[in-house]
Amino acid sequence: MAHTEMKPWTKPRREIARRGDWNLDPFAYLQGQMNRIFEDTLAPSRGGDSLGRALAFAPVVEITDAESEVRLSAELPGIEAKEIDLYVSHDTLTIRGEKRQERRVEEKGGQWTERAYGAFERTIPLPTEVKEEEVKAHFQNGVLEVVLPKREGAKARFHKVKVD
Repeated sequence: MAHTEMKPWTKPRREIARRGDWNLDPFAYLQGQMNRIFEDTLAPSRGGDSLGRALAFAPVVEITDAESEVRLSAELPGIEAKEIDLYVSHDTLTIRGEKRQERRVEEKGGQWTERAYGAFERTIPLPTEVKEEEVKAHFQNGVLEVVLPKREGAKARFHKVKVD
């Protein structure tokens, strides 16, 4: 055999797995499964599962801890005051409700309607105990404002820890 006929030995090249051909590359299979989980969870509008729909709406809140009261502001766009349930215990606040949204577009030749429905609940631990009977709430323009007076002598539930 002449040296011109000799070819260097090389490792066979691994094929890149195609969608549905997971047996060629186990890492491609794992990545496909992870992608599916994230798509199902975070993209409910593209046919995600019930977990994705549950995560579709959670009110954004801002909490301010003042000397005599705790103030909470929650963004609840597209919701009416009668659809909000507010529960308070000595150290937690729970906001529950249901979001119903409908969008209708009429164009030449047809119409398009999109509806989104879903219940939500958010429980917020409060930094201190509050007087449940004196809590006041006001809802206007999609913003819920809650004032929670602190109990006298209540100690903060949280304290700062020094990090070395």
